[in-house]
Amino acid sequence: MSNVVHLTDDNFESEVLQSDVPVLVDFWAPWCGPCRQLSPLIDELAGETEGKYKIAKLNTDEAQQTAFKYRVSSIPTLMVFSGGNVVQTLIGVQPKAAILQALESAVSA
Repeated sequence: MSNVVHLTDDNFESEVLQSDVPVLVDFWAPWCGPCRQLSPLIDELAGETEGKYKIAKLNTDEAQQTAFKYRVSSIPTLMVFSGGNVVQTLIGVQPKAAILQALESAVSA
C-alpha cells in the first residue's frame, strides 16, 4: 500500500510547509500522460523512503490555488520542500536517481 499523502489547498500548509521531514510534492493532473507515467515511481519512492521523507501528490485541477502560488505551469512538476521552503524543482518525468538526489540534497541543505 502506498504511503503517498494526497494534498489539497486546505492541507498543504500542515502536510508540507509544517513538516518535520523534507517533502517531495508531485504536481500532477489526471489527464496528463507523463504524470500517469511518473505515478508508479512516486508510489514506489513513498514505500522506500517512509520515515525519512514525506512523498505527496497534488492534483493541480483540484488544488489550483496552491499550484498557482508555486507557479506550476508545466506538469508533472516535482518540488522538494524543506523547512517550509522549496529547495529543489524538477520539471517533467525524471529518473528515480534524480528524484532521490533532489531529496537527499534537501537533507544536506
